[in-house]
Amino acid sequence: MSGAETITRPAVLILLGPPGAGKGTQARMLQDRFGLVQLSTGDLLRAAVAAGTEAGLAARSVMAAGGLVSDDIVLAILKDRLAAADTQKGVILDGFPRTTVQAEALDTLLAQSGQRINAAISLDVDDTEMVTRIAGRYTCGGCGEGYHDSFKTPAVAGVCDKCSGTDMQRRPDDNTATVGQRLAAYHAQTAPLITYYENKGTLQRINAMGAIGQIAEELGTIVKQAVV
Repeated sequence: MSGAETITRPAVLILLGPPGAGKGTQARMLQDRFGLVQLSTGDLLRAAVAAGTEAGLAARSVMAAGGLVSDDIVLAILKDRLAAADTQKGVILDGFPRTTVQAEALDTLLAQSGQRINAAISLDVDDTEMVTRIAGRYTCGGCGEGYHDSFKTPAVAGVCDKCSGTDMQRRPDDNTATVGQRLAAYHAQTAPLITYYENKGTLQRINAMGAIGQIAEELGTIVKQAVV
């Protein structure tokens, strides 16, 4: 991260977007460019449990019993993580908050250390195109090379260009019906968050159907305007 661009104050960014919108890819590019740290709820929970922190132990007992980890525990884990040295340039929150109640609690947590959400960035997608994009993807079971029914097919049907393997695999939930349901659920869940951050004046929107590089440039501009 030695080549990261300078940030003059800590950044707290939220990435909103449905599965397949490219949040993970863009978050990694922002990490490399600005020295930010991507924080996803799942990764936070696993790390806290592995580290045996007080909040991590509480999460482990809940998960062992088959329950859902409460907002209070997630926020406690996030608070611990934000105090770590590697987050001093800022963080990108991916997958949290998911509700306005969580968003309000997050605002309160950040205010305790004089921080705030600098930008909540919505990666907007076209649902019809997203169904085509996700439902058409598959990978080589041998080497992991990715393919797509429409956008990237192997030179020889059923044979991997990279390793010549023939074990092509699709994720069970990468089908038209399931993807459509996931998108509908995301929009229903996220709509109140969009309104919440619009009212806060921190919402930014990006067309996430374009080229990865173009989306990265637009995100970089938002980061610079917010914290550089």
